[in-house]
This record gives sequence, C-alpha cells and structure tokens, in this order.
Amino acid sequence: MKMGSAFNLIIVSNDSNKANDLARKSYALVDSLSHIFSNYDSSSELSKINASAGLLPYKMSTAMLDLVQKSQYAYIQSKGAYDISIGPLSSLWRNARKAKLFPEASTVLATKKLVGLNQVKINKRLGTIFLPNANMQLDFGGIAKGYIAQWVINFLKANGIQQALVDAGGDIVMSGPPLNQQGWLIGVNLPETTDQLLNKKLQLSNCSVATSGDVFQFIEYKGVKYSHIINPLTGYGVTNLRNVTIVAKTGATADWLATACSILPIKEAKQLAISHQAALLITTLKNGKLVFEASPNFKNYWQTTNIIQGKK
Repeated sequence: MKMGSAFNLIIVSNDSNKANDLARKSYALVDSLSHIFSNYDSSSELSKINASAGLLPYKMSTAMLDLVQKSQYAYIQSKGAYDISIGPLSSLWRNARKAKLFPEASTVLATKKLVGLNQVKINKRLGTIFLPNANMQLDFGGIAKGYIAQWVINFLKANGIQQALVDAGGDIVMSGPPLNQQGWLIGVNLPETTDQLLNKKLQLSNCSVATSGDVFQFIEYKGVKYSHIINPLTGYGVTNLRNVTIVAKTGATADWLATACSILPIKEAKQLAISHQAALLITTLKNGKLVFEASPNFKNYWQTTNIIQGKK
C-alpha cells in the first residue's frame, strides 16, 4: 500500500538481482515522493503547506514546485474542473460520507468560497506558494499517483529497464511491452462494479491509462448518488454514473484528465482530451444500459482479438 492505495510494479529483465535491486529502489522512491505529496502524512510537505495557510508563503521543494505547476496548467486547461485547492470540499464530503449526513447548502456554499486555485499565490521565480486563507487546503488527489508512477517508470528507464509497468491504485504507467507481446493488456471496469470488465481489453505501451469512477465512495440523498469526485465549480459530487478512461502520454496527464472529464459535459471532455493528444472513453449507465462515448482515436488502443470477460 502506497498513498492509501495498492501499488504494484512489474519489471521485465533477464537479471533477477538487478530487477530486485531496482524494485527496492523504486519503492523507496515512491515513499520519498509520498512524503512530499500525501495529505494523510502529517509531516509531509503538503501538510506543511496546508499548515502555513493564511500565515506565510512556503518555499517548495523542486518536486513540489513541478507538480504545482502541472496542477496549475491542468486547472487552466480544464477551466477549473480540475483544482488542487479543492481540499476544504474534499474534507467536507469525506466527513459527510462517514457520518452519512448530507451537508446544508449554506455549508457547501461557504466551503466552496475557499476553493479556487486562482486565489493561491504561486511565485515560480522564488519557488514559493501561499494560501491566503487559513482554511484553504491543497489536495493532490487526481494527479499525484499518476505523477509518481511516471517518475518510477522514468527512473527504471534511466537504469536500463525498457519493459515495466507501474499500477498506482489504478493509475497505470508503462514503458515497452513485455517479451514478444504487442502491448500490455489492460481491463476497463464497467460502471457501478468492482470486478466486471468490458469484454475487450486495451493493448498499450509507452503511455499511461487512468480510469475514474468509484463504486464505494459516494453519498446518497433523496435518491441521488453524489460521487466522491467533486465538481469544484458547484461544490457537489458529480451525479452521473460515469466511468472515464483516459490514455495519455504521461501519468500525471492521464490522472488529471480522467478527473476533469468526469466533471465536464461530454462534448467538452472530448475536446479537452483531444487537445492533449489523449484518448477518451466514457462509459455511462443509463436505465440499466451501457452507453459509450469515445474520442475518435480511442479505437486505436483496443486489442484486436476478443478476450473472455473476467476479473481485473
């Protein structure tokens, strides 16, 4: 378990000692990056930034500055649909799910006013970040795991491993395909299920894939399910029963696009994915039937032969 999720690593090598050594170093790298970006670790750099909210600018590490800049880019490109300043809303809804109490509209509105990356002061020259309100919080859910997985793949490539896959809680980054295969075979979950897959798989290499949608984390109110994926522009969880799968060049890009495209209208989601040379599949459950929406390039990633439906 890393960053609250299962973290799996596959290395293809004819030197088992080298593979074992690099695996240990990879997990140590994951731990060091988690200590920067985790909001579950009270001593992490992220926790220190959040603790300095309303007080002083915080001098960021190189890795933190890099991810903050990527997150700022994602915020701009998604027109605010992806927003790392969503921390106060994340906490509000996490507590609501635990208590099984739907928050008052006035509480959601007041909390939403604390959210908006445009309010955060980022000085790239000095490498500092300042959250002007003491109740503001950053949350890297939706980008950090993909970013870390990509870092591991880059580390392995730099050490001579050209065939590897990292699965960071469903955010998957891979280099070359294993042995004589055409690509890594990746299953895509059906909406509202934990173990049912589409009856064909993705065949991928040298890219990343991320799927949003979680059947466990939601709160139901007046017959409507509100997902753990929060729309920062409304303050509420999305209510569409939608799984979003993104294939992109890097882990961070696939990760944030999957979140943003879960929030945006389908037409805008397609445009956003295509503008980042990514492929998008949206699987929606409507009246018990599956409805598929995809960017034109997504068909390029399906495996050409049929695969028997099974568990991931």
